[in-house]
Amino acid sequence: MNDAFMDQVLSFIRANRQRFLDELFTLLRIPSVSTKSEHQEDMQRCAQLLVEEFQNIGMPVVELHQTPGHPIVYGEWLQAPGKPTVLIYGHYDVQPPEPLEEWHSPPFEPTIKNDELFCRGSADNKGQLFIHVKAAEAFLKQRGRLPINVKFLIEGEEEVGGEHLEQFIVENKQKLQCDAALVSDSHMFAKNLPTLVSSLRGIVYLQVDVQGPRQDLHSGCFGGAVQNPANALATVIAKLKDDSGRVLIPGFYDNVRELSATEKSMLASLPFDEEEYRKELGVKALFGESGFGVLTHVAARPTLDVNGILSGYTGEGAKTIIPAKATAKISMRLVPHQDPEEIMAATERFIQQQLPPGVAATVRRFHAGKPYMAPLDSVAMQTATKALRQAFAKEVVYLGEGGSIPVVQSFKEQLGVDTVLMGFGVPDENLHSPNEKFNLGHFYKGIEASALFLEGMAQH
Repeated sequence: MNDAFMDQVLSFIRANRQRFLDELFTLLRIPSVSTKSEHQEDMQRCAQLLVEEFQNIGMPVVELHQTPGHPIVYGEWLQAPGKPTVLIYGHYDVQPPEPLEEWHSPPFEPTIKNDELFCRGSADNKGQLFIHVKAAEAFLKQRGRLPINVKFLIEGEEEVGGEHLEQFIVENKQKLQCDAALVSDSHMFAKNLPTLVSSLRGIVYLQVDVQGPRQDLHSGCFGGAVQNPANALATVIAKLKDDSGRVLIPGFYDNVRELSATEKSMLASLPFDEEEYRKELGVKALFGESGFGVLTHVAARPTLDVNGILSGYTGEGAKTIIPAKATAKISMRLVPHQDPEEIMAATERFIQQQLPPGVAATVRRFHAGKPYMAPLDSVAMQTATKALRQAFAKEVVYLGEGGSIPVVQSFKEQLGVDTVLMGFGVPDENLHSPNEKFNLGHFYKGIEASALFLEGMAQH
């Protein structure tokens, strides 16, 4: 494709910005919360809207695959013989919006303020997956074809572990064969600073249930005679880490990959102000494992965090009881080359060993994902670098991502391909929190970058 025609594609994108945004609004208004059963119908409705969107832009093959959970949407355009095939992944499910009282605007009513689009799912991940849909549309509407072969794989269970997507990938390896995968479910280091993710942390997510008496007991009549499950759970949690934030589970750090000198230099060169970071988070002080800076903590060190605790009476006023049960939800972020199965087993052993007498504990695993490292010298990665550089008119930085995207490792293991992690969010977009937002400038430039990436891949 010549430069003149690429200019036409980019002009089409710029001329249709408002329409693209209006169509994104329609997608965002659907409360596709995958973890809540009352949103089953919304999940179906959202998947069907994506099917219609792919059909409207001219995708010749569009499929809706039902699963025991939520639907998977698949679309393909494979009419570029001899050209590479890129698999584009995204997810349409979103986190619950609670606590609702902390939202400045309704969580499922898109609201623009200061060039920011506020809505649940705006950044994670509907806005970002829509970037690639609109880039494909620009080619199809301007020329009637894409410069390369493209497959879309959009799931509805990313926020709940992606169990059925993994099964779908295993059962459809031939359908999903490609030369590279492209995912936009990450963020840039800062606003208008194009970033490619060089690594992802893995995850283990588990629940610990501590059981004491068969029912709640009067704390006056029985206090001191039985072990309190809430106290016991707190004791166990306190023993998981030391005062400096280092995890105390035996073997936890055995396989942790240390950063190279080049990676350390790259982190040190990034524009980062710890005090501004602290103020933005609204905390009195930053905290982390001794011997490492903040950026290393969030990009390249493993973690263990309690995500929630529930026990006893939590209503208004007082109720003096010894609760029968206490529950904690715990997540661990893992780095290359930690193995989720080994970490899970070691964690369960440690919890059982630290449990005080008089109570029993059950440890349940919800989901796990392996860490991932991206080859920076691959054709797809270098093409993405050029596309981002042109779209944002700035040099690209490479950075480890603290979050986890388990499907990336699945693509590597099941399809044998690496993934380009080309996200367009920024760290302060309140993912999984009230007032989630997405920068409109990133949305528009992202569409251009995606189009430039597709065209750039055609040269290989």
